[in-house]
Amino acid sequence: MEQKLARIKELIKILNDASKAYYQEDREIMSNLEYDALYDELVALEKETGTVYANSPTVQVGYELLSELVKERHSSPMLSLDKTKDVGNLKDWLGDQEGILSWKLDGLTIVLTYENGVLQKAVTRGNGEIGEVITNNAKTFVNLPKQISYTGKMVLRGEAVIKYSDFEKINAEIEDVESKYKNPRNLCSGSVRQLNNEITAKRNVHFFAFSLVEAEGIDFKNSIEQQLLFLKQQGFEVVEYQRVTKDTIEEVVQWFSEHIAQNDFPSDGLVLIYDDISYGKSLGRTAKFPRDSIAFKWADELAKTTLTEIEWSPSRTGLINPVAIFEPVELEGTTVSRASLHNISIVENLKLGIGDCITVYKANMIIPQVAENLTKSGKIKIPEHCPACGGKTKIQDVNGVRSLYCTNEFCSAKKIKLFSHFVSRDAMNIDGLSEMTLNKFIEQGFLKELYDLFSLEQYKEQILELEGFGQRSYDKLIESIQKARMTTLPRFIYSLGIPNIGLSNAKMLCKQYQYQLEPLKKATVEELVCIDGIGEVIAKSICDYFENEHNEKVITALLKEITIEEPTKEQNLELKMEGLTFVITGSVERFKNRNEVKAVIEELGGKVTGSVTSKTNYLINNDNTSSSSKNKKAKELGIPIITEEEFINQFEITI
Repeated sequence: MEQKLARIKELIKILNDASKAYYQEDREIMSNLEYDALYDELVALEKETGTVYANSPTVQVGYELLSELVKERHSSPMLSLDKTKDVGNLKDWLGDQEGILSWKLDGLTIVLTYENGVLQKAVTRGNGEIGEVITNNAKTFVNLPKQISYTGKMVLRGEAVIKYSDFEKINAEIEDVESKYKNPRNLCSGSVRQLNNEITAKRNVHFFAFSLVEAEGIDFKNSIEQQLLFLKQQGFEVVEYQRVTKDTIEEVVQWFSEHIAQNDFPSDGLVLIYDDISYGKSLGRTAKFPRDSIAFKWADELAKTTLTEIEWSPSRTGLINPVAIFEPVELEGTTVSRASLHNISIVENLKLGIGDCITVYKANMIIPQVAENLTKSGKIKIPEHCPACGGKTKIQDVNGVRSLYCTNEFCSAKKIKLFSHFVSRDAMNIDGLSEMTLNKFIEQGFLKELYDLFSLEQYKEQILELEGFGQRSYDKLIESIQKARMTTLPRFIYSLGIPNIGLSNAKMLCKQYQYQLEPLKKATVEELVCIDGIGEVIAKSICDYFENEHNEKVITALLKEITIEEPTKEQNLELKMEGLTFVITGSVERFKNRNEVKAVIEELGGKVTGSVTSKTNYLINNDNTSSSSKNKKAKELGIPIITEEEFINQFEITI
């Protein structure tokens, strides 16, 4: 018994670590096949021992909420679904009832509320109990009705997804292997939960309704299908479904399996729900699963093959990605011969060696993965030199995941990333220098250091001879470089690519050192950690960067080419909100969104938090007489509640 309980605890840790890596950190430490096998082992052990721990993934649902989005509790818990890989189990589960069988889309579940025919609120599933409010982002979904004909209160659920075709287009524009998105689901999750809905709008997020929770005054004749038809009439795209009985379900499952390869939306199985609403409700639910529906997961098609090579693919950040190359096999109707291994930990866990017999499959019938190594020779030699530059490599362990990196600071793969960051919009903002163009310039010897960008005119004749360059594109490039010679200190600091320093940190540092570069360069770790928001890791990154002799040479040369603009009066003198803490709630009218209000407050030295506490100085709410929880809390604590107009007037904000 003790051994079984120990194994349960071990499985819980392994599975929770894998979920955290996949859902929160956009990295993969095990295959879907391996995860499902370990999950099934855990379920069996919990059933056998009768012991279920509180942190078990069999009783936990959803991801932990880590973002700055406003949180909201769901009116009723959003449970996950029990699952099976056996069509026979689906038949037994359905019995004599009729059911609705549909795609189980692999995106982000969203709850929408409409009142008076207008979208009022959109909330993510979150952890099943509490979600994140993403209303402004939902309004950018390409196929979501903002207004409908039904004017009563309506609540529905659906899946936000990004098409494979859009996913591939977005990834095609990213040359850095490490920076590419791992799958459409993670890209969608990050897109939907953005603090800036302009980014969401650019990602072509689609919404497919799959469940109607509430619609006052409509008779749906006790039928789930009637609810879906009603949603269609309101202009929603509904998840593709078919009506089934126990006699037809095998045939319909086969139909779905044949169509998944042509489906442009990611799915990880099917969902079966009783059409009879009353019958489904009468069954109740377990602690984790509703009893009116069940998920069907595809039984992965495995193929044996021989590993012929490990390809080591260097990225712009120094990470070197392992890719398995194997003898071609047929899987799900296509020929595959390579699969990403993601990191050294996976290579080592599989004990790979050239010539090993391996099994491969397509995760969700789409993405090639190595399932198992049947030989386990463990003879793969980790390269000691980078394939791009020949520099030495080293293995780094980050949160228990071992990855291979190139240690050469001047690696050609890293160089492109450094230049690309330097010319990006939030940095020096130089148009006409894609990674492809930068790569050509580096290969031709035009660019060795960042300051070489400001001397490109000496290579005019050679540049004009390059494919894709004419006089017009050359002139535009030089004009953009000339414009970049005048910049601000925060942009310049950000453009240098100091590890862990994003644009917001660059702005904060410049304010702290009164927009003077020299004091910042001479700052010590002890000084820097005293700044709110700067921890020891970031402080050390800053000091290490400025103490580097080569970096000092680059900065000195760059300063001869550019002019740092004088800070504005507000930046330099009037941090009029310094020491003040604000909470912003409700909709805004004078600003584009609440993030713009937040940016103004932070620019003037203030701080914005998500909840009202005794440390809050002002609550900004245009409906300052409402009975919202934040208004109530502010009144209890005697904190001023001011409207947007009052905020603008009181602090003399210019819009």
